[in-house]
Amino acid sequence: MKLTLRVWRQQNADAEGAMSTYEVDGISADMSFLEMLDTLNEELILKGEDPVAFDHDCREGICGACSLVINGDAHGPERTTTCQLHMRSFKDGDTIDIEPWRASAFPVIRDLVVDRSAFDRIIQAGGYITAPTGSAPEAHATPVPKADADLAFEHAECIGCGACVAACPNGAAMLFTSAKINHLNVLPQGAPERETRVLDMVAQMDEEGFGGCTLTGECATACPKGIPLASITSMNREWLRASRKAGRR
Repeated sequence: MKLTLRVWRQQNADAEGAMSTYEVDGISADMSFLEMLDTLNEELILKGEDPVAFDHDCREGICGACSLVINGDAHGPERTTTCQLHMRSFKDGDTIDIEPWRASAFPVIRDLVVDRSAFDRIIQAGGYITAPTGSAPEAHATPVPKADADLAFEHAECIGCGACVAACPNGAAMLFTSAKINHLNVLPQGAPERETRVLDMVAQMDEEGFGGCTLTGECATACPKGIPLASITSMNREWLRASRKAGRR
């Protein structure tokens, strides 16, 4: 395939950015999107030009590092991570726009790389348990109802890629935060910090400057792991419960 790429180039966080146009040829439909970018970068290096900076790590849809807006969609036209998107999703002669996540809480570092450390600080605010776990316990030592276990696993699938923020017209981080809260709050091990967890993590989310949620649902549509929109509703209930309990103390 021969493609026209319009790529966001920005030297650093303080520089003005702009779209640059590149032509790439000989792209196989079996290539991943990141392999296509590797091909572009090889050509740029041979020409003595700076390669395009983009985030990646496992390239297996696990780590959440890859983070691109492709033709206006977070991770591109398929419901998957950018690294698992293949060029068969495009046609010969297509023009593809490639941009970084767009959110004030995710400042651009360079080109397509953004700073997502705001997510780390939300996790640090309460995304953990303090109960000593020691070695791995017996599987049935702490009984967990199957419905609760299924709900916890569903929310634990969140890989923190940030597609929910990039897709949200308000730049909200509610789906990410709710996934991290709910997957612990439904388990017995997470019970000791149940109230403080939701209050502290939501407060940190607001502190980071993410936008407000208006339940447009774009976050759940873009999420490559299928975290449901109902997760936000569950977090809101947890927050109201914890707020009322804190008010009675």
